[in-house]
Amino acid sequence: MLSKSTMTGKILKVGITGGIGSGKTIVSNIFHVLGIPLYNADERAKWILANDPVVKEGLIKIFGESAFDHGILNRPFISQQVFNDKAKLELLNALVHPQVAADFKHWLIGKETYPYVLKEAALLYEAGSYKDLDTIIVVSSPLELRIKRILERDTHRTEEDIKKIMKEQMDEEEKLSRADYIIYNDEKNMLVPQIMQLHEKLKSLV
Repeated sequence: MLSKSTMTGKILKVGITGGIGSGKTIVSNIFHVLGIPLYNADERAKWILANDPVVKEGLIKIFGESAFDHGILNRPFISQQVFNDKAKLELLNALVHPQVAADFKHWLIGKETYPYVLKEAALLYEAGSYKDLDTIIVVSSPLELRIKRILERDTHRTEEDIKKIMKEQMDEEEKLSRADYIIYNDEKNMLVPQIMQLHEKLKSLV
């Protein structure tokens, strides 16, 4: 039996985001286990940074030849450059985000047979890519729990580092006010039942 997406030619594009440490990747992966195609914008951005020739040229213009070490992307150097320089961070985002958008558009080809697709991105609202999506899921977790998770996961980060990253992201309340759907990953509400319920809802939308 053909899916509604196949019959209409329309792909329901669902975005999923949340602040650092919210658990959006875990939630995304559960949707993926249910058979939903998953585009991880942050992982694809990393690949594009290291491999896209247009981006490579742009990185050298912004950061100089030190952006690459013997042809390999110098991630620690670039991270250090943008961590305390908002202007350079904006230049980096302006370089990479359009390439990710084009990559996502190409990735969508042939996905009409699925009830919907999922795009995971930390900066979905901040980068403006939410405008190209049909509906948005926000994964929400308490601040203290998010910090605890990140400290356990990223042992090289300090709590001060984490709070600085959080300041660069949209305020949690603002994200929640914009969300079409919210999944609470707070260790109080069971995660899988929330995802299953939303999965069935999304399948019915197209």
